Amino acid sequence: MNVSSIRGRAALATVALLISPLASLRALAEPSPTAAPSPPKSAVPSLKPADLDKAVDPCQDFFRYTCGTWLKANPIPPEYPSWGRFNELQEQNRAVLRGILEKAAANPAADAGGRAIGDYWASCMDEARAEKDGISPIRPLLERIAALASPADAVVEAGRLRREGVPALFSVASTQDARDATEITAEVDQGGLGLPERDYYTKQDDASKKIRAQYVEHLAKLFVLSGNEDAPAADAARRVLAFETRLAESMQTKLERRDPERLYNRKTLAALADLAPAVPWAGTFSAVGTPPFASLNVVSPGYFKALSDTVVSAPLDDWKTYLHAVVLRSSAKFLSKAFVNQDFAFNGTVLVGTTALQPRWKRCVASTDANLRDLLGRPYADATFGADGKKRMQALVVALEDAMDEDLRRVPWMDDETRGRARAKLGSFAKKIGYPDKWVDMSQMKITRGSWLENLRAAQRFEVARDLAKIGKPLDRTEWGISVPTVNAGYNPQLNDITFPAGILQPPFFDRAADDALNFGAIGGVIGHEITHGFDDQGRQFDKSGNLKDWWTERSTKQFEKRAGCVERQFSDFKVEDLNVNGKLTLGENIADLGGVKIAWAAFRKTGQGRDGAPIDGFTPDQRFFLGWGRMWCEAYTPELARLLVNTNEHSPPRYRVNGPLSNMKEFQSAFHCPDDTPMVRKAVDLCEVW
Repeated sequence: MNVSSIRGRAALATVALLISPLASLRALAEPSPTAAPSPPKSAVPSLKPADLDKAVDPCQDFFRYTCGTWLKANPIPPEYPSWGRFNELQEQNRAVLRGILEKAAANPAADAGGRAIGDYWASCMDEARAEKDGISPIRPLLERIAALASPADAVVEAGRLRREGVPALFSVASTQDARDATEITAEVDQGGLGLPERDYYTKQDDASKKIRAQYVEHLAKLFVLSGNEDAPAADAARRVLAFETRLAESMQTKLERRDPERLYNRKTLAALADLAPAVPWAGTFSAVGTPPFASLNVVSPGYFKALSDTVVSAPLDDWKTYLHAVVLRSSAKFLSKAFVNQDFAFNGTVLVGTTALQPRWKRCVASTDANLRDLLGRPYADATFGADGKKRMQALVVALEDAMDEDLRRVPWMDDETRGRARAKLGSFAKKIGYPDKWVDMSQMKITRGSWLENLRAAQRFEVARDLAKIGKPLDRTEWGISVPTVNAGYNPQLNDITFPAGILQPPFFDRAADDALNFGAIGGVIGHEITHGFDDQGRQFDKSGNLKDWWTERSTKQFEKRAGCVERQFSDFKVEDLNVNGKLTLGENIADLGGVKIAWAAFRKTGQGRDGAPIDGFTPDQRFFLGWGRMWCEAYTPELARLLVNTNEHSPPRYRVNGPLSNMKEFQSAFHCPDDTPMVRKAVDLCEVW
């Protein structure tokens, strides 16, 4: 999973998340939050046999067997493009967060952190204020754009907009240097598109052409809402599409961006100026607010070379129109109802198939979590995550690490030189569980009970400045990249750490009251997934210190690539409607799923229940382990979202996250007594195994 859902993260610091970002959206250092002695009773039950579809043979389709009845009973709500177990838990977390925010907003005597989240929440919920303000919160930005005198000025303005959190043209951020993970340097990367990614501009199939036409209609309506007449608005929208297409054509593809070596291009400022001479770099970096630096990483050199050509050749009016569109489309969901509805009509309905806008309170919970992350995460951790849960989770992580270490010791295709380095890397993993030990100081963020968009921009200015201030400073390995209430987990190859926030450490993923079989099959598989990312096709390119370094022997590399090729081919045969899963794009996640379940299984078999446990609800411990994995992925998508994810996402669809790994495991066949000729059993010659 790509880190696109985590704010302020640079391209090389790719975090492998358990689920897609689409599923899934700071005070002086103080002690960890007080553990809640009695966490609230979960609204999500443990394993319910009634959720299983007994009409389906588990040996034919284990996903349908595990999820069929649950999916029938839990159709996709109109305000969502998908619905599954992750959403179910997210809803529970949203309710907890709403309670925290409403209490903070009603408490004038709250501490500084409580006042900030309360004021942000109150401003977000003030729909009458948004209607009254209309377009006024963004008028200063539009007036600034209208006054630009040259394309070079427009590039500098893009930097100024980036400082406000408006995603124009490119990103500027801090990052760990890929060759020296202890060094924090500056980085620039491609960006600034209104469609999900570059291929939406370049593909010539009918579906892509239709979406581009609908995007032009969407932009035209935004231009009209901002005060333009219909004909000029339509012309402006067409010019924006042409401008963004020009940007997209020079961008790296999704597959190219899976190669860390391709993304590392350290250059001096002089070399950057030679690469893109028409870009006013000094003014741009000053506008963004970077500290002085002598060199930086240029993630996508071809993009910046083309951008320089565009500065020379594109008319000033096209630059102004593009920047005008960027401000409108990035702000629409925070403005008056007409803008909100238009934003939803395209981004919610056209792109992902949602038929109803989420209630305002849900959007405000998500916005507060995303922008006041640690200020809200701390009371959430107080309310939901007990010390007993953290202790048991730590024990599970140790059990999975031990199982992975045993696997590394015995895997036959890895030579001893590489094996020793792999075990050293595993032994260096840092673990972040539940909540941070140190919370980020967010006291300088200026939040009021005024405009929601103004508060959003204040939060984004704070985060941009905080991120850029890291350039040239020592690396802080304790910082988290995921908010505490997030229902997700992650591995960061440059920090060589695994993160399991409190948000996911609840049923059905982690249940303190459940048997080991369910927990090892569910959260154990999650832990194994993240550990395995350290040794997938991307993660294995980083050493134990987080440096991009080839620490594998040639023999072990060839053996790994042979096994990874098996996984790639296998998943490329899976289909979603008329589209094949992209085995290359999803390779890292598929390796992590396959390896994660396998090492979770090995760890489970060492528990008392794994050795000689009795059946529960008619299922053996072995069967309950696989049910624990399968039920996590109960999820359905709208056709629009399914197509978008197959085209852009690094994860396979839920059905294949279940059936793909398990069909490669003889242990699954044995647990459910599957005949050799059933779909969930692969012939020995077709089995894929990396870890």
